Amino acid sequence: MRIGLLTEGGYPYVSGEARLWCDRLVRGLEQHEFDLYALSRSQDQEDRGWIELPPQVSRVRTAPMWTADDDGTGYGRRSRRRFADAYAELAAAVCTGASPGTTAPTGAPADPAAAEADRFGNALYALAELARDEGGLVGALRSETAVRTLERACRAPRALRAARAARVPDLLAVAGQIERALRPLSLDWYGDDGLGAVDLCHATSGGPAALPGLVARHFSGVPLLVTEYGVQLRAHYIAAGDAELTAPVRAMLAAFHGRLAAETYRQAAIITPGNTHARRWQERCGADRAKLRTVHPGMEASRFTEIGEREEPGEPGTLVWVGRIEPSKDLISLLHAFAEIRKEEPKARLRLVGAPAEGPDAAAYLAHCKALAAQLFPDEAEGAHAMGDNPVSFEEIGGPETPALADAYAAGSVVVLSSIVEGFPISLVEAMFCGRATVSTDAGAVVEVIGGTGLVVPPRNPRALAEACVSLLRDPGRRERLGAAARARALELFTVEQNITAFHGIYLEIVSHCPVRREPVDDAGEPLPFANPLEAHVPGRWTAPTSESGGGFGTWLAGRSASAGAPSWAGTEGEAAAPGGGPVGASGGIGSGGAVGSPRGAAGSRGAVGSGGAVGSGGAVGSPRGAAGSRGAVGSGGAVGSGGTVGSGGAVGAGGGGERPAGEQGQLAGAFPGGEGEA
Repeated sequence: MRIGLLTEGGYPYVSGEARLWCDRLVRGLEQHEFDLYALSRSQDQEDRGWIELPPQVSRVRTAPMWTADDDGTGYGRRSRRRFADAYAELAAAVCTGASPGTTAPTGAPADPAAAEADRFGNALYALAELARDEGGLVGALRSETAVRTLERACRAPRALRAARAARVPDLLAVAGQIERALRPLSLDWYGDDGLGAVDLCHATSGGPAALPGLVARHFSGVPLLVTEYGVQLRAHYIAAGDAELTAPVRAMLAAFHGRLAAETYRQAAIITPGNTHARRWQERCGADRAKLRTVHPGMEASRFTEIGEREEPGEPGTLVWVGRIEPSKDLISLLHAFAEIRKEEPKARLRLVGAPAEGPDAAAYLAHCKALAAQLFPDEAEGAHAMGDNPVSFEEIGGPETPALADAYAAGSVVVLSSIVEGFPISLVEAMFCGRATVSTDAGAVVEVIGGTGLVVPPRNPRALAEACVSLLRDPGRRERLGAAARARALELFTVEQNITAFHGIYLEIVSHCPVRREPVDDAGEPLPFANPLEAHVPGRWTAPTSESGGGFGTWLAGRSASAGAPSWAGTEGEAAAPGGGPVGASGGIGSGGAVGSPRGAAGSRGAVGSGGAVGSGGAVGSPRGAAGSRGAVGSGGAVGSGGTVGSGGAVGAGGGGERPAGEQGQLAGAFPGGEGEA
């Protein structure tokens, strides 16, 4: 199949996030063809170039998210009106809540959240259609019209309390951020030579990366798979808290990104969080639990095999920390905990292996940690003529002490993680591959990853961290048992092979349930009217056998009917859920037997379409005898509505009752021998 892989700030850029995971996935699924659609985050990222791509990547298209010049698109009066209407709906969905008195067309109370979700989605796709027709949205989204529309939405009844306090600078900031997030709508990726030609869109994160998948689904019906190893909405909340934004700006941007995440989860065929922590976030943001499939990230275990199979447990009194040095890793608490450890184990050592994160703040944090270590642990010497040595060392991968990452884990007997914020703890999984006992703080997906093979303590609790480390340093047998169990767990759950196998199955499942409907053409570009079989137009999983106990066509159709998009002939509630008396294509298949939910078979008539009987004739949907429609094919044997019309020959759900004119009875008797109402 052909996969459209959607990334933002990631694969194929050298400095991209999750580039290794994407590259392993693409290389592992070499039987598929991949089209790569990448959004870059900075000029520096683009200047560093791409990693080497495998041959199954057939094409790469990129676009910047960090800049967008005004495309100079001039809108006519009608287009300006279309933009104003769509943007007004978008702004209203972001700035206001649902009315408690809103009712559905049937008179039943409507779900306010669903109503606002529909409002946001409809506005989003209206803007996408405008961009397709007119050529771009950059200038319009930055225009005075957009700012004034946001202002009216903030002043409207039911507006968010924080949004009501917005001033002109706040509105300009919000309009600019919305324009940046919606830049993918203006791209030319959605034609028949782009995402419209793929079988499946796989977004490797939420947010802007998933937006092209939403548009491709809207225009071409391409199913969407969303994978989140770090929830984008959570990352936005954290970034907004660190940025110097006013309360109205934070409130409106949080509402916008929340609506976008909810729309992504609603339209996705399947959502694959990387861990239970991300799964909980997605459920709280509106993801349907039935769509969620946890797929752990796949990591390369072979480079840690030698360390994991060694009999030497490493230096017995050495603790190792590996990661990126930044405030979220809370090395300050780790250093204070190590001071407590030294009181119990005077010869213990702590090796901090990593590099500072990018930016001046990260460099300042590293300098602060080094100063604290020098203050807490002055250089010590065993005698008057020996050189002092600090028990805490700061190292980087590639240095003389730790030339490779595996050497860092091999240097100690216990690996420590002290984070207060953590997604999927990669360093813990690497330590588990190496067969090392671990002590971790309860942050993010740590407990899920460890699974009882290590010690877990509360974050920001140096004393608890110190006690757990001392207990392992004093018990080598326990360290060995925990390390062996950790290695076995990592090899079972967190390898590249299990990740690739999981996604291969998910790809096939989505395509089998949600195939893209395209008009087949011959070499000359002429349409081929009979290239698609009749079964392709009936929702169902035709590759799976049905049984009288359930499953197959009946089960899948019941799910489609219960959700949305079921055809009108699918029966009422309770009728379509039961499969027919035989498998599809046998006694009750298409064109045979009887109707969906009827005592004999599936939807169809006693003959093929256009011959002995029309689809839906011969036996009514859910009725034992009479048919809604005719017993003959449309245009032959009996006219539509004759022989068993609703309210005459055989009402829907009736037993074939009602009166029939004598002329019609004779005509039908000559065309179709057999008893009346026979299915």
